Amino acid sequence: MNILPASYLSYLTGKPPAVVETVKPILQQSAADQLHGVRVRLLPHDEVQAVVDELIPFGEILESVD
Repeated sequence: MNILPASYLSYLTGKPPAVVETVKPILQQSAADQLHGVRVRLLPHDEVQAVVDELIPFGEILESVD
């Protein structure tokens, strides 16, 4: 398992289990490469999508509402 940066751990703190389950693997992927950050899209009906985004610096998370 990858060690997550403090910013990623902080993001996960207090999130519902379903969000953590969705986002954490992408945070781990980002931490493994240490090249890019993560974009988290908040979708209708309390759904979430996360992707590694080459436009975001490693260690940062950008939330957007789609």
